[in-house]
Amino acid sequence: MSAEWTIDLIASLAPDTRSQKAGRGLATPSHWANLGQIDRAVWGECLGSGKTPYRTQVDLSEPAFRCSCPSRKFPCKHALGLLFLLAEHPEEIPEQTPPDWVAQWLQRRDDRTAKEETNTNSPSATTKNATTKIDRRTANVNAGMEALSLWLRDLMREGLASVQGKTDAYWETVAARMVDAQAPGMAKQIRSMARIPYTGEGWHERLLEQLGLLWLVVEGYQRIDRLPPAMQAEIRTQIGWTQRQETLLQRDGEIDRWRVVGQSVENEHTGATTLKVQRIWLVGEKNNRWALILNYIHHRQALDNRLVPGTAWKGELVFYDGAFPLRALVKSRDDAIEPVTQLPGFLDIEGGLKAYAEALGRNPWLDRFPLSLSAVVPIEAGTRVVDKFEYTLPISPSFEQNWPLMAVSGGRSIALFGEWNGSVLLPLGTVAEGRFVGF
Repeated sequence: MSAEWTIDLIASLAPDTRSQKAGRGLATPSHWANLGQIDRAVWGECLGSGKTPYRTQVDLSEPAFRCSCPSRKFPCKHALGLLFLLAEHPEEIPEQTPPDWVAQWLQRRDDRTAKEETNTNSPSATTKNATTKIDRRTANVNAGMEALSLWLRDLMREGLASVQGKTDAYWETVAARMVDAQAPGMAKQIRSMARIPYTGEGWHERLLEQLGLLWLVVEGYQRIDRLPPAMQAEIRTQIGWTQRQETLLQRDGEIDRWRVVGQSVENEHTGATTLKVQRIWLVGEKNNRWALILNYIHHRQALDNRLVPGTAWKGELVFYDGAFPLRALVKSRDDAIEPVTQLPGFLDIEGGLKAYAEALGRNPWLDRFPLSLSAVVPIEAGTRVVDKFEYTLPISPSFEQNWPLMAVSGGRSIALFGEWNGSVLLPLGTVAEGRFVGF
């Protein structure tokens, strides 16, 4: 699945929650015939109860929708279902030449745009449409942030103790409201918070922290015009605005020899859908800048194996805008590959945690920090690491290779890289005696 057409993004296009739910129900190949796609468009015939299937097509470059169904909703459930199918089962939609009914529609759209662009006294149709869409989404998000602000105030007025008696519908209603407001990032955060009250001791503190971060987004958005550009971009990302890869790749990137030093994969539940989230970490040799390649993958798709941990190559990366830019795209790379034989890192744990605190000061929503330590020893059966000053860090309970980590160390100091979430470290790679080992 492309990183651009995420489930949350598609859901944000739905005119209402009912259409979104109906579209999700159509996102299976059995509902469709004559499916096809090209870079610009996707199409198919939705099989319903009538004799004639509904011809559905989406121009992905806008997006724009057309369907032969009688629905007055825009986009209709068939168009949403087709997009959900593209996101979840892209392998079921073959790449092929568009049939006449698709090709003619696309051509008419191109002809209309070209005709309007010849009128130099008025903006092009594309510019008008883009402006209208931006204005409409801004209005939706504004209303959504006002509703979220009121909900947060009511929740704090009732007290945190009250949430354990709330049903799933309590959280889902607010999340669905954020989807309707085209703020899928907020919906994702609310759904993740719904599980916190049932995570055992200390759940009050964890929930309060997440509520505080949510409140920061709401307050920041209400003052967004007064914030620095990097923070504006970060807040929009938290809300759910996407940064187009095509636009980013037109920029000049950062050229360096990049070392691939770790990879993590975890499941992310988005409504009724489960995606794999693949994070690949790189660090530049020249300036020790960290970069994150982030991929969202449907469970039936293979992981991206083009960037292999333990390898290094010269290339150019372009970074997404943000308050503490980590996420990046590979713009170009050389074919020559070398092994990683050393890791940059902090000399002690205190230095690493100080850098994390500084990063958190720039971006309070930073959920993972690339922490590399140059000399630590695994102890307590690989459940902790200790530095030369006897400061320790706990290893994540989800880490399952504690004994291999102990074996690589053999009681000696090793360079260790992992993801630090503020509480525990998830080891992803180590270098011992000039040899890289990934976990």
